[in-house]
Amino acid sequence: MGHRKNKKNDPAKVIGYVRVSTDGQDLGPDAQRAALDSWCEARGASLVAVFEDRGISGGADLERRPGLLAAIDAVRVHRAGVLLVAKRDRLARDVVVAAMVERVARRNGADVVSADGVGNGDSPADEFMRTVIDGAAQYERSLIRARTRAALAVKKARGEKTGGNVPFGYRLGADGVHLEPRQDEQETVSLVLGLRAEGCSIRAIADRLNAEGRPSRGSRWHKTTVARLLDREAA
Repeated sequence: MGHRKNKKNDPAKVIGYVRVSTDGQDLGPDAQRAALDSWCEARGASLVAVFEDRGISGGADLERRPGLLAAIDAVRVHRAGVLLVAKRDRLARDVVVAAMVERVARRNGADVVSADGVGNGDSPADEFMRTVIDGAAQYERSLIRARTRAALAVKKARGEKTGGNVPFGYRLGADGVHLEPRQDEQETVSLVLGLRAEGCSIRAIADRLNAEGRPSRGSRWHKTTVARLLDREAA
């Protein structure tokens, strides 16, 4: 989409945004911040503030991106003319989310700019490049998710631990690799699935489990823990 002529803030004031989904990715937070600093230094611009989202997927909705929301708000507060990212895919790996961010930033008087220079500008070619980059980032994210699901499915079929904490309903076997069902927790899993099939809400299920005193892996059952259990069983 092209850049509409909305009110413009000071182009010498820049708000930076950094996103990393994992600690081990190549373009880590330090590298991204360095790219933002270099871009501003080369143009005599002031990097007023930098906001981060760590461990956040590029496909996450805006309400799950506190750093990005804070950056957009800072654009308005400081009347900054630029919302700067190191690369376009740091903004989002979802076409809709990227478009929403760009629209809101523009409404607040700022342009979304990539420090690597790709897709910046107002020409039809720049607009096309932004669309291509956003689409390619979304496609790459989908591929990563598909590969991850396939790998986890193979491990699950083998009865192997799939990383992180041992899921509710299981315990780690003596070999330290394979999972074994825990009968007491499996009964709770069956109850949760049955209640959900009957149309109970996630909150109602959590309340039922707590009322019955069924042990959880934490202090008590919450909507989030029930939702995670249902998501895992559905997968």
